Amino acid sequence: MQITLEPDLLGRFRAALCKLDSADDRLLCAVSGGPDSLALLVLTQQVLPGRLVAATVDHQLRTESADEAQIVTEICRNLGIPHFILTPDEKISGNLQSSARAARYALLERAADAQNCQHIATAHHANDQLETLLMRLARGSGVDGLSGIRARNGRVVRPLLEFTKAELINICASAGIEWVNDPSNANIDFDRVAMRNWLVSTQHPFQASRALRTASALADASDALVWMTDTLAAQRIAQENDVIIFNASGLPSELKRRLLIRCLSTMDVNLAPRGDAIDRLLTELENARTAMIGNIKCVGAANWRFSKAPPRRG
Repeated sequence: MQITLEPDLLGRFRAALCKLDSADDRLLCAVSGGPDSLALLVLTQQVLPGRLVAATVDHQLRTESADEAQIVTEICRNLGIPHFILTPDEKISGNLQSSARAARYALLERAADAQNCQHIATAHHANDQLETLLMRLARGSGVDGLSGIRARNGRVVRPLLEFTKAELINICASAGIEWVNDPSNANIDFDRVAMRNWLVSTQHPFQASRALRTASALADASDALVWMTDTLAAQRIAQENDVIIFNASGLPSELKRRLLIRCLSTMDVNLAPRGDAIDRLLTELENARTAMIGNIKCVGAANWRFSKAPPRRG
């Protein structure tokens, strides 16, 4: 299959890969069969010929999913791209969205290792970024949450964040590729679908390009706070036997919060308090009081002290 795309599109995509340090590596593309991931497949095939492997995760949650994976297989065959269908080792249960996501990335990581691919590319785009930003704003997220979808997370890269949904649909149409429609994308029980429908049906001032700038600025701020937290942790957190001591004096509230979470996670890696629980604990410690969170005793004073609480009697 011979496909010709506009040089501007290819230039933008190549620039995105270069920015993500993935332009010279072997790449695994996650392809669901929707227009977003098929556009990613086409762009990557044009820019990285011979260095591309495609993988489709069949979560086995719908009867149609096996046929959809086969459709992707046929598209990849026509494009001359190696393609693999991945299925979970165990049936997905519990919270379907989060469980499916965890299974999907685990399978993609395994496939990337097997195919000697340095990076895994997913098809998150500018409209996804806008939806994510508004969803997290509605939930009351802080700086980290409002950083949105990161362009790079470990070996996972997202080179389409500067492309809109409309552009990706046009790429598939230009290439003569028909995509699969996943019915879950119309299920308004999912927060993202509800937000997407609201954006489509409502007059609003939000634009994907501006959301991208906002998320990028917040991501930079989040990275700066992480760097500052690491630096201050080395200076202000000490451990004496089984007690962690944190000098919180003179710090802004946000840095106290981050360093408090660092102390708690050092004491118990399975403890991950957020939101109201951390707010209440901060208030107690700032007022030099003693409080419990999980199995950790927290004592406020000039220095905050954290220790494992003794086992309860009886």
